[in-house]
Amino acid sequence: MKKSLMLALVATAVASVAIAKLPPPTEEQKAKAEEAKAKAADAAKKESELLSKWQDITAQKYAAKLKAEGKEFKPTPIAPPAAAPAPQAAAPAAAGASK
Repeated sequence: MKKSLMLALVATAVASVAIAKLPPPTEEQKAKAEEAKAKAADAAKKESELLSKWQDITAQKYAAKLKAEGKEFKPTPIAPPAAAPAPQAAAPAAAGASK
């Protein structure tokens, strides 16, 4: 048990030293990372829209099924998300720094 613990600690130490010595990313690597991040965000947005569409279709089918059975269907009202507050604290700080 002690040998495996010591081996794990040594491996962790060696890995942390190896990671610490990696060179900073080049401009090309940074651009690729930004592009990948944008693609992932776009894919997540499309996936979210598609999920929402299918959830709406499923809810409509469920409501139609209940209506056909003669049962009452009252969907839960969902409030729209609140708008994000404007960053007011950052504007005065930036104005004070430029003086």
